[in-house]
Amino acid sequence: MTGNSEWKERGDKVFIGTYSRFPAAMVRGKGCRLWDADGREYVDFLSGIAVCSLGHCHPAVTEAVCTQAGTLMHVSNLFYTAPQIELAEMLTANSFADKVFMANSGAEANEAAIKLARIHSGPDRYEIISLSGSFHGRTLATVAATGQPKFHRGFDPLPQGFVHAEFGDPLSLEGLINEKTCAILCEPLQGESGVRPLEPEYLQTIRKLCDKHDLLLIFDEVQTGMGRTGTLFAYQQLGVVPDIMTVAKALGNGLPIGAMLTREDIAVSLGVGTHASTFGGNPVAAAAAVAVMRIMLEDGFFAGVREQGEYLAGRLTGVAARFPDLATGVRGSGLLLGLVLTEKGINLGAEIVEQLFQQGVLINFAGNRVLRFIPPLIVGRAEIDALIDRLAEVLAGLSS
Repeated sequence: MTGNSEWKERGDKVFIGTYSRFPAAMVRGKGCRLWDADGREYVDFLSGIAVCSLGHCHPAVTEAVCTQAGTLMHVSNLFYTAPQIELAEMLTANSFADKVFMANSGAEANEAAIKLARIHSGPDRYEIISLSGSFHGRTLATVAATGQPKFHRGFDPLPQGFVHAEFGDPLSLEGLINEKTCAILCEPLQGESGVRPLEPEYLQTIRKLCDKHDLLLIFDEVQTGMGRTGTLFAYQQLGVVPDIMTVAKALGNGLPIGAMLTREDIAVSLGVGTHASTFGGNPVAAAAAVAVMRIMLEDGFFAGVREQGEYLAGRLTGVAARFPDLATGVRGSGLLLGLVLTEKGINLGAEIVEQLFQQGVLINFAGNRVLRFIPPLIVGRAEIDALIDRLAEVLAGLSS
């Protein structure tokens, strides 16, 4: 039987080296757990980076995928398909939006949002303001929109029309608005730069600025959407409604699908031929997403997410109090949480992640400042307690 080392050797020979991979080949998943080619079991608090929110191989999603794959795998968007229509109906019925464009990923959904903002605003208004620390994708346009210079290096000249305001500073943001500005793009909670929530008052100020200057407000909910913060979309608990919103990641629970949502009066600007996607809203991926939506919209699902999020936050707060030389506290929302590290802890962040991996727990080090915990939304207290026990053991070995 082929093990981790053999798969690693074969993979390293053929893959372009864009990823820093753990030396494990995952071969099976169920619920909140994964198994590698050597048979080792892992408690997954990464969930494919906030993707497998119903856990690995959820039976309802698996059944939907298999049934659809045996019925219709693909057809051009020159035709209608039932799964895509059902999904769009569910997304609009449960959000501010009237219309949906289907894509394959968060970056593609953000590309669609950028194009919509520009075409709707007219040829002389094309500039989009995003925030420092933001992350919006890996295409050239979404890299340009991303407010982290490390993602820009080596790719100059980047597409023009993107500027970045200081995080949390409304005056910095307003000072960038000019006659060329068409939109403000932000995540309600920045995940990749270290689980940094945008305060409701700050987001409300951004909304007021958009209204004052006739700008579109775009929410990137690729990571925060689909129940991650305790409601279907994060905006629903912040007192702010965007004009355009993007979702992906957990939408298909592992199948590649994204969506850009907006109001009808804005959507009309994207007419026939202005944008397209060969695989966007693929029947199999859309069928998976419909199954995901049905489960998440069941009574009590989001209450359970909030309950487990509060429990995890409380346990992590206890860890921070126990190891004050390594951690200072917890931030985030729902089941998107970060343990904020001290300067000493930051220097040990990668080591902590590695040691937890060796102990069979998967997390990551986000923004070079926090340990990020994004487990499946079905996580239970037993998994949370297992994480905390092993995290405390690792930190105890590193603490002064």
